[in-house]
Amino acid sequence: MIKPALTEDLTEIKRLTERCAQAMADKGIYQWNEHYPSKEKLAADIKKNELYKLTNAENEIMGIIVLSPEMDNEYIPIKWLTKNENNIYVHRLATDPIFWGLGNGKKLMDFAEDFAKNHNYNSVRLDTFSQNKRNHRFYESRGYKRLGDIFFPKQSEHPFHCYELVL
Repeated sequence: MIKPALTEDLTEIKRLTERCAQAMADKGIYQWNEHYPSKEKLAADIKKNELYKLTNAENEIMGIIVLSPEMDNEYIPIKWLTKNENNIYVHRLATDPIFWGLGNGKKLMDFAEDFAKNHNYNSVRLDTFSQNKRNHRFYESRGYKRLGDIFFPKQSEHPFHCYELVL
């Protein structure tokens, strides 16, 4: 089940992102670190009702996703396929490594795309780490178009690729 995250979920969500970051690092993907995602950022996501959690029958959090209508300044230079209005942005998609291989990333992205369609957004936009080739294949197989690169120096010297799916 996917539903909005609550303030009382914050500690477990932060632990999930730390496990995810470590599991990615173990695979040579240094996408997240001690600066990102911060507990403060996740708390702000919850406060804005933008952070959603995927839970199983035992109510364990298996994954998270942030859906925001706000465009970050880093995205301004990108030549998007649609106008910079009425778009939804995916941030901080993470699945707990304990549950990897169960299609939870797909479930969260299905949710994001359905959410966007049901709320009449023009597109879904996101960025993904340039060194995470698996993510590139995942998003491209879903119809996302790669449009350009942005940088988050506190996270990595490598760029992040921006993608958009026009609805």
